[in-house]
Amino acid sequence: MTVEQIKKTAEENRAELLEIRRHIHAHPELSFQEFETSTYVKSVLQKWSIPYTEGWVKTGIVGEIGNGNGPVLALRADLDALPIQEENTHEYRSTNEGVMHACGHDVHTTSLLGAAKILKSFESEINGTIRLIFQPAEERLPGGAKLMLEEKALGEILPEKIIGQHVFPDLEVGKVGFKTGMYMASCDEIFLTVKGKGGHAALPHTLNDTVLATSHIIVALQQIVSRNRKPDIPAVLSFGRVIAEGATNIIPAEVNVAGTMRTFDEVWRYKAHDRIREIAEQTARANGCTCEVKIDVGYPFLKNDEQVTALSKRAAEAYLGKENVVDLDMRMTAEDFSYYSQVIPGCFYRLGTRNEAKGITHGLHTSRFDIDEDALPIGAGLMAWMALEQLREK
Repeated sequence: MTVEQIKKTAEENRAELLEIRRHIHAHPELSFQEFETSTYVKSVLQKWSIPYTEGWVKTGIVGEIGNGNGPVLALRADLDALPIQEENTHEYRSTNEGVMHACGHDVHTTSLLGAAKILKSFESEINGTIRLIFQPAEERLPGGAKLMLEEKALGEILPEKIIGQHVFPDLEVGKVGFKTGMYMASCDEIFLTVKGKGGHAALPHTLNDTVLATSHIIVALQQIVSRNRKPDIPAVLSFGRVIAEGATNIIPAEVNVAGTMRTFDEVWRYKAHDRIREIAEQTARANGCTCEVKIDVGYPFLKNDEQVTALSKRAAEAYLGKENVVDLDMRMTAEDFSYYSQVIPGCFYRLGTRNEAKGITHGLHTSRFDIDEDALPIGAGLMAWMALEQLREK
């Protein structure tokens, strides 16, 4: 199996890849509800005679290619979409009201299916096992990856390596990007409920000002990153929602706040949780109010294994040329692939999908997101080639 053979096979499958991607894109489903998507993926695997098990976390699928001997490698894609109303007008736009593949999971699933078809055609030459992980619910806590691991969907004995791909609209189509080591942050959701005695805004001496207390809490919590964190640990604490349903002359009895904390250190992460509770509660008390703190623990930080990533990058350079392989920066965004990366040596890389000449420039999680579909045979072929190179490593 050579680069040329893989590229040729991937290009021969172009029309089928477009058909698969457009079908999935037109029929998006939310996290933990990917029943039609799962049925469609299974139908494609059946057509290509690729065996699989199903029902993992209800909609998850695990296919398998190889001779059962040698090393075991996992390739992962995610199935779910986002609660966004699509504003694109192309013929394959979402047919499900208020639901859209705005994060490229339709592309991830298509790429893995495409890689599977290529690998199946060379199965007699594969010494090892490749597990195809079609995972639900990347977009919603607690994360489908966590649940797939808990159900042992990847096997009683975990694969020796795992690879995942994500679209990247900041990177031109034809290019891919890699980052060794810490790549994406952990992600926790912070909810504060500040309570006091509401009343007339003109009579502040008769009430406990929950809005003022909340403002002090939000400001005070910023010292967790600026003064309680070791300076070499990246971290972000942001609050994006504050609901104080009073009026110009009404101080409400309750204010609700929601935000996120992200970092790259699992020990400091939980120390920060304790400080959030302590500072919020004490600041509220100092202002005559109370504060209830709820923290939903999300995904851990994502780390790319040095050896697996180095080999994947070399494989990409052989497949696309060194000029089309770039180094990426750390990101404070989160991904539940991190659950895999914490227990399996892995590589999570980015597939370029941008094309300014075609007007394909919109970002992830937006209503106008789309990709240059020239990325599809690249995504499928490169994933197949990387898998083969990983299995060949002595």
